[in-house]
Amino acid sequence: MSERATTKLKQMIAGPELAVLPGVADALNARLVASEGFDGIYMTGAGTSANRLGMPDVGLLTMSEMVDNAGRIADASGLPLLADADTGWGGPLNVRRTVQAYERAGVAGIHLEDQEWPKRCGHLAGKAVISQEDMVAKIKAAVDARKDEAFQIVARSDALAVEGWNAMLDRAHACEEAGADVLFLEAMTTMEQLEEAPKLFEKPLLYNMASSGKTPFLPTSKIQEMGFGVVIYPNFVVLAAIPAIQRTLRHLKETGDVAALANDITSFQEFFDLMGMDEVKELEARYVTDETRRAGY
Repeated sequence: MSERATTKLKQMIAGPELAVLPGVADALNARLVASEGFDGIYMTGAGTSANRLGMPDVGLLTMSEMVDNAGRIADASGLPLLADADTGWGGPLNVRRTVQAYERAGVAGIHLEDQEWPKRCGHLAGKAVISQEDMVAKIKAAVDARKDEAFQIVARSDALAVEGWNAMLDRAHACEEAGADVLFLEAMTTMEQLEEAPKLFEKPLLYNMASSGKTPFLPTSKIQEMGFGVVIYPNFVVLAAIPAIQRTLRHLKETGDVAALANDITSFQEFFDLMGMDEVKELEARYVTDETRRAGY
């Protein structure tokens, strides 16, 4: 029997090597992450908001929309998935339902934040946080709700920008005591903070390599050396695609001709192969009796 995704993610984070999770917002890019040999993957909330709504990450997505997206990413990649679960969309009872929904979708872990609703991207201004007591209740509810004890509950605090460093540490300690598996101290800005934080907790810490630049861009070797257990790269894949798409569209608009682009884009066959065409052909060879109706090139 193959090892569960939840167990794989737990072992990756607890292991001696830093767990590296590229972020994606859809199933297509999830397949690309898997094809490049990564062992785990992350679903970005900001990227999902951009992908599903074409809107900024300001608390507009519902729980069902996020869970649906996470399930598609987990299925397409076949990798252990850590997913953004915002605030859990309410109080402790809402958090229970959120955990159970993500778990049914095949996700291996989620992070829950202590922001008030409507939440904001962790690297935007305008955030407010709930009380420490209310956040602790949410983490307890999340831990109690999971059916698989290996399902990772990541407690995220956005209190640094609102209440300061010491307040965020207090909240993280309280969440650790409440049973969180991993701690996520959002939007740390200095090397002093980053070097100190992992030394203050027994549970692993998550490093958020957000593209805003508020948290320093560091190599994985340095992040591991400081003592973090996992690093996420929320939107680098999404952001890398935007200039390429813009160049393609601008060329088309200016010239009306795509022939010059043919050598700079993925070929038709490579595209289908990346999406699992070989598996489709194998399955159709097994089940489809009419050979003329089998997919092929």
